[in-house]
Amino acid sequence: MADDLEKTEEPTPKKIEEARKDGNVPKSMELVGFIILLLASIIIIFYLKIVVGRMEEYFEYIFSLIGKEITVERFFNIVIKTSEYFFIILLPVMFVIVLAAIIGNVAQFGFLFTTKPLIPKFDKINPIKGIKRLFSAKTFVEGLKTTLKVFIAFLVGFWLFLSFLYQIPRLELMVIFEQLKWFDNKAAVIIFSMLGVFFVFAVIDLIYQRYSYKKSLRMSKQEIKDEFKQTEGNPEVKAKIRQLQREMAKKRMMAEVPKADVVITNPTHYAVAIRYDKEKEDAPRVVAKGVDNLALKIKEIAREAGVMIVENPPLARELYKSVDVDEIIPPKLYKAVAEVLAYVYKAKRMF
Repeated sequence: MADDLEKTEEPTPKKIEEARKDGNVPKSMELVGFIILLLASIIIIFYLKIVVGRMEEYFEYIFSLIGKEITVERFFNIVIKTSEYFFIILLPVMFVIVLAAIIGNVAQFGFLFTTKPLIPKFDKINPIKGIKRLFSAKTFVEGLKTTLKVFIAFLVGFWLFLSFLYQIPRLELMVIFEQLKWFDNKAAVIIFSMLGVFFVFAVIDLIYQRYSYKKSLRMSKQEIKDEFKQTEGNPEVKAKIRQLQREMAKKRMMAEVPKADVVITNPTHYAVAIRYDKEKEDAPRVVAKGVDNLALKIKEIAREAGVMIVENPPLARELYKSVDVDEIIPPKLYKAVAEVLAYVYKAKRMF
């Protein structure tokens, strides 16, 4: 019994889908952060020339104000102009960052829109649970991962910085634009080196998050059994439903017996009720059939309703086996059934 309660089984597709509806999906923030940094770095590098050009225009504007009186109107013009330049410079970067965040999330678990994570959960502000989360294994792993990432990134960056130090004395011999180009090149080397470090950690974190996610959704054998019952239906309930359906079908069938033209029987085992509406149908139809006790019940209802009963064992057996209730009889039985109906109509005319 204890084995049935241990969460040792992989989550079922239904369990994963329910978790997804609740907003519980495997998500690596390291991967999202890497994609944001990657796209932001690319846009900054290729956008740097435009930024430098805009900054030159801005400084020319500022230098043009030297020696002029700063009035209230001019002050507001400076604020508006400064805001305009910085807005134009930062807007593409901000757009790329937002786009990268969307791509980073959608790439991991597809498009998902749910408001359930926004619903307040009071257990999150429970101080006892908060302390447990603070000292949990997950918090320890996240802290260790962050510390290790920062330490390795610092080592790589520091090593690159030391490798650039010997070139610094030559910078004073360069003009300002050559210095900017030098800083641009070295910044690109450092940025993409850091991105390489972050990429490695993003891949590791993605693997860990998926493993941790699957582990958190693991199910016990009893939970899988309960889910199967909910999905497929409890066998006892399904059996009861089938029994009720059979009883309802039986009642509908018995209600059609008084409307039949004839009941063809094997004296003790089979009974098949036939109805033929010449104006609506091209051939006779089986409206009820049964064996043993059900056959006796059909004959009893037929007698009470004044429906004629004809004994024809071969035809009764063939009709029972080859024709379902509410089906037209097949052509191969037309002649035999027609003979019975002719006998019934003749008998009715005589009486």
